[in-house]
Amino acid sequence: MEKIELPLERVYYPMPCSLVGANVSGKPNYLAVAWFTMVNPKPPYVLVAMNKVHYTNAGVKENGTFSINIPSAEIADRLDYCGLVSGHRHDKSGVFETFYGKLKTAPMIKECACNVECRLERTIELPMEELFIGEIIAVYSEERFLTGGIPDFRKINPILLNQGQRRYAALGSDIGPAWEMGKTLKKGE
Repeated sequence: MEKIELPLERVYYPMPCSLVGANVSGKPNYLAVAWFTMVNPKPPYVLVAMNKVHYTNAGVKENGTFSINIPSAEIADRLDYCGLVSGHRHDKSGVFETFYGKLKTAPMIKECACNVECRLERTIELPMEELFIGEIIAVYSEERFLTGGIPDFRKINPILLNQGQRRYAALGSDIGPAWEMGKTLKKGE
């Protein structure tokens, strides 16, 4: 099977969706973001990439804090709304019920299954994006989303973004245990 080169302006792999929260001028604001990932285990750092035009960026820089909130598919319409409208023109503080944790300036969403509270460690400027690297200060969830005290994504039912097709999807079924399945290929090592 021959490989076909694809245009560079789209991301072609599924990405989990989040709502990044930041207080802007003392008011919570939330932005739909799929470009985020862990970048360091100890201390735990996460990276969030956001276009420079976003209103939320000002709050991240103003307070030095932000949150990453993992919504379930049940609130996909509100996730999408927070990506469609700008905080420059729309007050999104009433879209969700907000709570605060240890940092007091990183708004988090009660309706989300998992909430990650971050202190801004550094910002990297790219031509169109700002990369915010944050130290994870605390993670919050509810018992109903946990199995053995650990977030269970089957219970969370996270939203995946297929940016290339501009579609949201739900998580599929389990394939098998991580760091275990490949051991069958390690014969003789």
